[in-house]
Amino acid sequence: MDAIAVPFSTFLWLHSSRGMTPLTNRPVLDLDDWPLIAPLPSYGRGRDEPGPRYSNFIGGSNLTDVIISGYNGTINGQGQVWWDKFHAKQLDYTRGYLLELLYSRDIIISNVTFVDAPSWNLHPTYCTNVTISGVTILAPVHSPNTDGIDPDSSSHVKIEDCYIVSGDDCIAVKSGWDEYGIRFNMPSQHIVVRRLTCISPTSAMIALGSEMSGGIQDVRVEDNIAINTESAVRIKSGVGRGGFVRDVFVRRLSLHTMKWVFWMTGNYGQHPDNSSDPKALPEVTGINYRDVFAENVTMAGRMEGIPNDPYTGICMSNVTAQLAPKAKKLQWNCTDVQGVAYGVSPEPCPELGAEGKPCTFPEEELVIGPPELPKCTY
Repeated sequence: MDAIAVPFSTFLWLHSSRGMTPLTNRPVLDLDDWPLIAPLPSYGRGRDEPGPRYSNFIGGSNLTDVIISGYNGTINGQGQVWWDKFHAKQLDYTRGYLLELLYSRDIIISNVTFVDAPSWNLHPTYCTNVTISGVTILAPVHSPNTDGIDPDSSSHVKIEDCYIVSGDDCIAVKSGWDEYGIRFNMPSQHIVVRRLTCISPTSAMIALGSEMSGGIQDVRVEDNIAINTESAVRIKSGVGRGGFVRDVFVRRLSLHTMKWVFWMTGNYGQHPDNSSDPKALPEVTGINYRDVFAENVTMAGRMEGIPNDPYTGICMSNVTAQLAPKAKKLQWNCTDVQGVAYGVSPEPCPELGAEGKPCTFPEEELVIGPPELPKCTY
């Protein structure tokens, strides 16, 4: 059995002194320090650019019993140098991630702060039995693609008691991109997100997709807070994705200053290449929201499915969205969606107007990780 335990109680810097300018002590980026690695098979290419990717800051593959923990110590990705080159279009390949684990199981990441990732922060991919607890993730709210936690084609993932400030989605559940994800065929499933606090003015508290071609199912979201965030639990897909998003259960959200409470997108147009199949349509069904309170809301719902491929089985119950002083006059914009509503204010669109009943949430708890987090000794 492989095992790795890594304590971080002090700052871990990206480069040694050869990567710092002697006068300003500011980091500089030498791309030769970041060897290229292969793209993920479920993506077929890098996410930013075609071809391979720059190395990740921390990475591992085919590991068992991984523990990364330590007294809220900080791992600093020094992302500003990457963001500058990205904005200036000076990168030929995709930025690496702050932490990426592949084909691994029995993972615990706890009590660590991640700061200024070059791109995505935590990316467990093709992994099983992952616990991420008590983690803080910080990035400027306008930094590019600094997703907080992205479970990708992974199963039995528990994310709890985390605080995330991000320039992109605080959490994004993924499972591969278009034909590559369809071919790889590994869903993200049995995922719990609870007691999250998220700040992300231009993105979602939790996104499902847009890379969801291997499928996403059995996602349970509860007791989460979003502050000054674009949307709550957003579904992102489009023609060519294929795959599915189904059996999603959301309850007890507290939302403060939101552009949208509910946002579903069926026109996400980014594709890895020109080989995407226009007949590969996603299935989105069984999406349940209950016990949601939101204040200072610009618009209650923007619900956009796909023509001839509607999002179905949407349920909303016990939802209150208090409007901002400059809220939009049209509070719901719904196309190609079908569902029911019960106790929803403001009154939802006709597509969700059928009188329903309280939405369901699974009673049986998913067993993920140890009942108590272990304490490492060294």
